[in-house]
Amino acid sequence: TEFHGYAQLEKHHNCLFYFANPYHSWERGTNENTNGLIRQYLPKRTSMSHVTQKLCNEIAHKLNTRPRKRLGYRTPLEYIHAHL
Repeated sequence: TEFHGYAQLEKHHNCLFYFANPYHSWERGTNENTNGLIRQYLPKRTSMSHVTQKLCNEIAHKLNTRPRKRLGYRTPLEYIHAHL
């Protein structure tokens, strides 16, 4: 699964992983916010049969270059580059 080996990653990167409880959306505020941002581009009931990889890449780029309050109004790209 996607959680396999997380303990080794924690140790290697000196960070902790957080696992929210299923169906507890209030424990995943940033995730829920991001889902809402994605819905600006792909509203509910959008047929995924017409969604291309190109469109997904464009949406990801828009979201990764959008300033976020949670990141001190930096973009996710700025934040990750500052911490790599």
